[in-house]
Amino acid sequence: MIETIDFSKSEQYTLSIRLSTDGFSFSVFNPLNEGEFSFYDHKVEESLSFTANLKQTFREVEWLNHSYRRVNVLMAGKRFTLVPLEFFEDEQAEMLFYHNHPKRENELVQYNILRKNNTVVLFGMDKSVCSFLREQYPNVKFHSQASSFIEYFSGKNRLENSRKMYANQRKDAINLYCFDRGHLLLANTFECRQTSDRIYYLLYIWKQLGFEQLQDEMHLTGELSDKETLLSELRKFIKQVFIMNPDTNLDLQAITSCE
Repeated sequence: MIETIDFSKSEQYTLSIRLSTDGFSFSVFNPLNEGEFSFYDHKVEESLSFTANLKQTFREVEWLNHSYRRVNVLMAGKRFTLVPLEFFEDEQAEMLFYHNHPKRENELVQYNILRKNNTVVLFGMDKSVCSFLREQYPNVKFHSQASSFIEYFSGKNRLENSRKMYANQRKDAINLYCFDRGHLLLANTFECRQTSDRIYYLLYIWKQLGFEQLQDEMHLTGELSDKETLLSELRKFIKQVFIMNPDTNLDLQAITSCE
């Protein structure tokens, strides 16, 4: 629990922040206490802008204003795109990103280089959000949530013979990451709020990629309030469907382990 952390030692901890229109989530990693993670979720007010919500959160949550050894910020959402590393040039980042996404005012295009996957993840963040967070934490590092998941899932899949689909479920979307022996096949986000829509997208992508019904695996994580229905329906078509452990905040833990 966050309440039990000794923040007088915060300069030895890692703070990770996930920003999403669903809300903000935080993790504090304490390497001094057997690598303990503590988590905290904060809802956003729909009447306020993204930046105003963030500033209000920092006013309300006192321990966010401490200094930390490392600070990671993950941007969740569908505004990301992947580019093969060999074709990427820094000065072309905006052109490549806006080839796949409509332009937005006050947006900063950032990128993460995933050398193990020979991939660059381009993603957009609000400039005022970036500026505010840099003022709070001069050592902050920005990441796409997709970067955290790709690095983590590809590492788990490299020595496996089966192909795997990893699905991170959010309130209004589902993030899919598919691998063949650690090689990334697909990373995409689909907007969906109903269980039936989630099942549709999962089975549609499974079929499109030619995954095997008996051998290949599907792993679910995230907000799984409907997990019993999901498992029951998916297992009618796919033999190996699993809930990951942990099933929540996996991205916040992954970005710490990938440092």
